[in-house]
Amino acid sequence: MPATTGTLYIVSAPSGAGKTSLVKALIDALPQVRVSVSHTTRGMRPGEVDGVNYHFVSRESFIEMLDRNEFLEHAEVFGNLYGTSQRWLEETLAEGYDLILEIDWQGAQQVRRLMPQARSIFILPPTQQALRQRLTNRGQDSDEVIERRMREAVNEMSHYVEYDYLVINDDFATALDDLKAIFRANQLLQGSQQQRHADLLSQLLA
Repeated sequence: MPATTGTLYIVSAPSGAGKTSLVKALIDALPQVRVSVSHTTRGMRPGEVDGVNYHFVSRESFIEMLDRNEFLEHAEVFGNLYGTSQRWLEETLAEGYDLILEIDWQGAQQVRRLMPQARSIFILPPTQQALRQRLTNRGQDSDEVIERRMREAVNEMSHYVEYDYLVINDDFATALDDLKAIFRANQLLQGSQQQRHADLLSQLLA
């Protein structure tokens, strides 16, 4: 089990920027990093698994959890509700794991107010044309839905200035390396290293 308290990372991106694929690859590469599984009221998409991609719940159940103050943050996106379990998040960080929250800019603002020590990363596409092409290639949405998602994407991207790090997902391997570098650099911060190497530091200064 990791010896230090974990770091919370907020990761945001417009739909189609490749955030989900990048985060999955990062999780596979870095065993000390986990991703938060949000609760949502939206329907399950083909290939998704309950408890892995999301905790899929009814709108009534979600509102009951909201009334019990169980969410660190919550937001409504395209008519669906999304929320992050505060208890699970705190327990995971206490175990020493770095934790990724994949949330939009609204949720990110909520989390920053409650947990200002969180690090935040915004993932951008190389061009609007590339973003539109990625949304079209999914083959899941109508032209009308794609246009709506493009408008939402422009609004989402305007909030990049609120984030600590920017990653441009033009070449996937390069973007993944950039993400790894952010996590590695934060692990080398003096406070984290002091916790991780307390015995060594004591010996060196004896």
